[in-house]
Amino acid sequence: MKRFFLVVALSVAVPASAQTGSHWYNAPADVPQITLRPFLDVSSHTFTASKTFDAVFGERSAPFWGGGLQVVVWRGRVYTELGASRLLKKNGELVGERAFVSDGVAHGLGIPLRSTIKSLELVAGYRFNVSPWVIPYVGAGLGNYHYTEESDFADPSENLDVEHRGSIFQAGAELRVHRWIGVAGDAH
Repeated sequence: MKRFFLVVALSVAVPASAQTGSHWYNAPADVPQITLRPFLDVSSHTFTASKTFDAVFGERSAPFWGGGLQVVVWRGRVYTELGASRLLKKNGELVGERAFVSDGVAHGLGIPLRSTIKSLELVAGYRFNVSPWVIPYVGAGLGNYHYTEESDFADPSENLDVEHRGSIFQAGAELRVHRWIGVAGDAH
């Protein structure tokens, strides 16, 4: 574990020559101490239980939409963000059918099934101000995920309503297309 932190520390270390500003971008002096940045999130999630989701819903991934607020401090270097998202499907639901697996083959039962997934995530991280137009970042945080599954003809005990909490690690880059607008892509 110590080796990991040493590698991270060395990979973000900047040579002394960068202190002159010739190799490292310094944010302009007019950057506010605290910046509030609302954001829109459009993403695709691939499910860990891909065989199950493929058998039940006919797909291994689904589009999500959401948004949140990012608070950036320390001249644009440190951020915290709170975001929420849900499935981008009709009525926010995945629609499929109950299934069972026999000898590795999924068989549909013809019983309609609806599922919803909602997430709430809190992440904090660091933005590497290496240029005014491209800003790499890394972060870590916690997420809460709410999954429901129900069928019209199911006994209430057969329906599912669960929450899961997990860790988040992200790395990506933001491309500034305008002073007030940026587009980011990350692995999350």
